[in-house]
Amino acid sequence: MTAIMLTRVDHHYNMARYYKLDIQPTLFGECSLVREWGRIGRAGTVRIEAYSSRGLADIAMISKWAQKRKRGYR
Repeated sequence: MTAIMLTRVDHHYNMARYYKLDIQPTLFGECSLVREWGRIGRAGTVRIEAYSSRGLADIAMISKWAQKRKRGYR
């Protein structure tokens, strides 16, 4: 699986954040969207959302990716 790694750095505001999106299979044949975010160089927060198919997980990942790009992540 390929993970998407986004960063947002603004030295003026002392901001150095990351946001990682990844799709992983579950033990029950479903797919899960794993989101991790936090300050670069620190342990982040992890959220896992389960989806019944890979297609639904892909749509959720693209949606979240577009949302973060609008917020300034690159």
